[in-house]
Amino acid sequence: MSESGEETLLLSFSRGTGEERESVEQSVRLTHTEPHFGGKRWWMICPYRGIRVGKLYLPPGGDRFASRKAWQIGYQSQRIANRDRPFEALFRIQKRLGCPQGWEQPIRRPKGMHQSTFARLEEEYWRLDELCAVEMMRVIGLLAR
Repeated sequence: MSESGEETLLLSFSRGTGEERESVEQSVRLTHTEPHFGGKRWWMICPYRGIRVGKLYLPPGGDRFASRKAWQIGYQSQRIANRDRPFEALFRIQKRLGCPQGWEQPIRRPKGMHQSTFARLEEEYWRLDELCAVEMMRVIGLLAR
């Protein structure tokens, strides 16, 4: 990083196994921003899209590191079906409370959690539980046809 504007990161990795093992070297350009609180924040430039990113990905079957956009990788929340959203939200609350995850599982207030926080989460839990029940009835109704 001796010359400003010419910073690069050299990625050296191997992919495949046995006779099909391939050694790969990939060069990634770097850039930086200067936050208001001082210092430098380093970013990578996607080798395929030319966009500034904080992470590069090498999905299964991929041959080079690239950005989410280049690999067309979505976030998990984008892949959740609408009918599953209440269940996912319910499971997040259960995880936060340290309870077993699953529909119609009992919840309890964890030690150290404010009563008002627990009351808010409990109210949301029961609202989501009702939505899950409605969704389950909808699925059962579809299965009965």
